[in-house]
Amino acid sequence: MAASCSFRSAVQAPPLSRSLARGAVRCRSAAPPGAGGASSSSKLVLEVKERLAREHPGLPTGRNGRDDDDMILWFLKDRKFYVDEAVSKLTKAITQDPVENEKLCVYLVEKAISKLPSGAENILGIFDLRGFRVENGDLQFLKFLIDVFYYYYPKRLGQVLFVDAPFIFQPMWQVVKPLLKSYASLVRFCDSETVRKEYFTEETVPPDFRS
Repeated sequence: MAASCSFRSAVQAPPLSRSLARGAVRCRSAAPPGAGGASSSSKLVLEVKERLAREHPGLPTGRNGRDDDDMILWFLKDRKFYVDEAVSKLTKAITQDPVENEKLCVYLVEKAISKLPSGAENILGIFDLRGFRVENGDLQFLKFLIDVFYYYYPKRLGQVLFVDAPFIFQPMWQVVKPLLKSYASLVRFCDSETVRKEYFTEETVPPDFRS
């Protein structure tokens, strides 16, 4: 079963430059200055988590929230393990700052790839379009995603689900479809029930799609 990468329709971000994408991916191999291994990283993750809870208690928690250990560690690596910078960047990313949201998106793709079972190469992209409105139609963000997969993750997408797309999404789809080129054949429009039954087990279905 492919790992999934889920995007909400309201997320907005400008196109990602190639240099930024490369830097965001490369930073995963960084190590803490004067590192003492995993224990040192864990302490820094805890410090960032406590800072975010104390200074930004209103930020969401849970998956991709201020207490997500994996995401905190990823941003620490990106900022060369400087806690102050990681806290600043995470705060902006979680509150949908356009520039930091680019890195958050790359993080989600990297996380999905890291969860692929042995021998698997493709990830499942899920666009949750429930509640989509005209003002959510960020064409620049979709172009950004297309560039990310086209230039940096070729052949990684196994399928793309547009879930519960309302009628008002159709005009945007007519604009986006030509931009996708060969990726357009990977797109499937479906409802949330199909996502639950055909793509996940009861244990693995994402919280947003639980009945």
